[in-house]
Amino acid sequence: MVEKVNLLEKFATIQEFFSQRLIGEVNNTQIKIAKLKGEFVWHSHEQEDELFFVVKGKLLIKLRDKDILLEEGEMVVIPKGVEHLPIAEEEVYLMLVEPNTTVNTGNVENEFTKRNIEKI
Repeated sequence: MVEKVNLLEKFATIQEFFSQRLIGEVNNTQIKIAKLKGEFVWHSHEQEDELFFVVKGKLLIKLRDKDILLEEGEMVVIPKGVEHLPIAEEEVYLMLVEPNTTVNTGNVENEFTKRNIEKI
């Protein structure tokens, strides 16, 4: 079935921060959204690249050698193996595009780790 997706309507259904939701799939790639506020966790993904696209707000992504500030409408691809730390001082609406094998906390296991992402 082919259906359009309204991102703002999907974001309105998310109540908790750092809890990804699946909104679509293209081949073996998942399109996820999440609301962020606060600091996530330093982590890397050994086998997967990750695309971060800021829909609303500003997201700081700390790398070991520099910081990247993403504003609304901006994106960055974090290559596999690169350690990163997302930080949102204020609420951020984020879209992620990544392989369906990607665990949100990568090589770290903690309270943020989600293996089964709910589809909305």
